[in-house]
Amino acid sequence: MTPQSVEPSRQLDRPSTRGTRVRGTRQAEALVSVLGKLPGFHSAQEIHAELRRLGERVGLTTVYRHLQVLSEDEAVDAIRDESGETLYRRCATGGHHHHMTCRSCGRSIEVEGRAVERWAEGVAAEAGFVDVDHTVEIFGVCPGCASATA
Repeated sequence: MTPQSVEPSRQLDRPSTRGTRVRGTRQAEALVSVLGKLPGFHSAQEIHAELRRLGERVGLTTVYRHLQVLSEDEAVDAIRDESGETLYRRCATGGHHHHMTCRSCGRSIEVEGRAVERWAEGVAAEAGFVDVDHTVEIFGVCPGCASATA
């Protein structure tokens, strides 16, 4: 597994797969702006709180709705933490990828998972499934946190 390269200019203003636009309202533009500035993964509530701290009048339901569309369009990464809560961040790379996240500090890197892809395809083929998708989230302790506790 190797970290993937970062594309900071990834465009978020594009039609979604559901036919709606992600941007176009002041609230949606503020959400995209905040996502570009927040480091690491954050819950919808944390993103909402940051928007409110910046003086944006946006409802939590609106934040959830926009995050869902952005996630479906792979414009933001969405992972579930160990408690099952969905966390979001602006994608550093395009297309399907996986994450390795530190349980201590929350640092996350994008990783290539060819073996996981082959395994998922094989399991699906064995069961006769087609058009299969999957999510893999890997949690551990990063080198910095591991050396700090050693």
